[in-house]
Amino acid sequence: MTPEEVGQRFVALLAPVEATATVSGGQAHSRATVDVPPDGWRAALLAARDDTELACDYFDWLSAVDELADGFDVVAHLWSTRHRHGVLLRARIPRATPTVESVVDVYPGAAWHERETHEMFGIDFAGHADLRPLLLPPEFEGHPLRKEFVLASRVAKPWPGAKEPGESEAGGGRRPIRPPGVPAPGEWGTTPTPAGAGGVGEGPRGGVPARPARERPARPAPGARPARTPRAAGGPAATEPADDGGTT
Repeated sequence: MTPEEVGQRFVALLAPVEATATVSGGQAHSRATVDVPPDGWRAALLAARDDTELACDYFDWLSAVDELADGFDVVAHLWSTRHRHGVLLRARIPRATPTVESVVDVYPGAAWHERETHEMFGIDFAGHADLRPLLLPPEFEGHPLRKEFVLASRVAKPWPGAKEPGESEAGGGRRPIRPPGVPAPGEWGTTPTPAGAGGVGEGPRGGVPARPARERPARPAPGARPARTPRAAGGPAATEPADDGGTT
C-alpha cells in the first residue's frame, strides 16, 4: 500500500471518529501520518495492529512534541513487517490535562516508551501501572523536554550567543568552541609574558619573569665583508707559514 492508501484505510476504519490523513517525508522515506483525537488514540493503534490490510505488527517508538500553548503531540511510529509500510499516529492533548490512554496492552513494547515520555514531558498514560522514573534520579524536579524547562547550564554561565529564536538581544558571531574542560586563555594558570613587559602576567595568578632579549651581532653592510684569502691549489692556505724543509 502507498502512504496515501494507508492513510485512507485508517480514516475508513476509525469512522465515525474524526481522523486526518496526510503524508510526511518524501520519496522512499514518505509515511502516512494520521491525526486522531485523544479519545481515539488506543482505537487507532488497535486498528493498525489487527486490520489485515495494515498489519502493523512492529511497534517502533513512542514520544511527544511540546507545542507550547497548543498542548502536546503524542506520536507513535508503527511498521508492518509483512506489507513493508509504516504509519505515524498523532494525538494532540491539552497542556492543562496532559493525559492519554496507555497502549501497553496493545503493544507491550510501548511500556518503557511511555515511561520515558511521562518522565520527560509530564504526560500521564492512563492504565499504565508502572510510570516510575526511567532515566532521571527520583529526586529530579521538572520535565526536561518541555520547552519552558530552564537549562541549568544557561543560568550558571552566560550563553555565548542566541539561546532560542528571539531570546537574545545581542547579535554578533559565534565564539570559538573549546573542548570540554579546556580553559580559555587567561582563565587559569600563569600566562607567559612577552619580553620587555617587566614580568607582569596576563592571567589571574600573575605572570612569569620575562626572558631577556638575546642580542645578535649586526650584519655588515653589503661590500664591507673582509675578503677571503684564496687557497693555493693542493697546498696550504696563504696565511699559514711555508714549510722550510723540516729545519727549525
